[in-house]
Amino acid sequence: MATKCFKGYTDHYNGVTISSKEEFCTSEVFTHRLTASLQQWIQNKKRTIWFRVYLPHSEWIPLLVKEGFIFHHAKQEYVMLYRWLVKNEECNVPHYAHTNLGIGGFVYNQETKEILVIKEKYSNRAAMWKLPGGYVEPGEDLENAVKREILEETGIQTTFKCIIGFRHVHDYAFGCSDIYMVAYLSPVTCDIKKCEKEVSECKWMKVNDYLNHPEVYESNKIIVKKMLEIFKHGMGIVVEHTIQPVTNKPSCIYSISKINL
Repeated sequence: MATKCFKGYTDHYNGVTISSKEEFCTSEVFTHRLTASLQQWIQNKKRTIWFRVYLPHSEWIPLLVKEGFIFHHAKQEYVMLYRWLVKNEECNVPHYAHTNLGIGGFVYNQETKEILVIKEKYSNRAAMWKLPGGYVEPGEDLENAVKREILEETGIQTTFKCIIGFRHVHDYAFGCSDIYMVAYLSPVTCDIKKCEKEVSECKWMKVNDYLNHPEVYESNKIIVKKMLEIFKHGMGIVVEHTIQPVTNKPSCIYSISKINL
């Protein structure tokens, strides 16, 4: 019976991550290998042991749970389980994906004094007039996300100007907290081509009409009022693109600055 240990790779927190793609073995072999590995990891004072188990190797999951591993997160192709080995310290592994991020667009036509609004086709209550928007995709910058969502829902191409603000709620979609940003954009095109799958109505609406419309949530009216304040003082939360010094990857820095209205 094979009793060699899993290799995995060590992270800078003195933890170890094992991938089922790289070190797959049958259930029978896995049980003995896991026992031997746990003994070695405890002896070497490792902290957190991670197993990334891909769908074809899901037979590992109940065996890991039996040995005290718990779920951390899951994606379409794998599930991540972990076990904290340090007995005299409280587990400090952070929660995963506890907050969803979305963004909507205040698209304002300065010539006509109108904003772009939609009614969603699917709603758990009577549809209200709202700003177009949606969830930010993994790896997507805020400005690209809001321009994409507006284009997909309304067919309108836009230029990103600044962030107006955001709202924060808890126990929302999937039981997660939820942050929803709102950005100010100017239209590049004006001819609406709404998404037939998701949007029941889409149109340009006068700002004053929107503020006084009975089918608009008060929270959305607050956003419009804040945007009118921005028009007065010409300041907003703008984005600067830079490089993150630790990862050496593109980074976006948002700060209050003068904007070109």
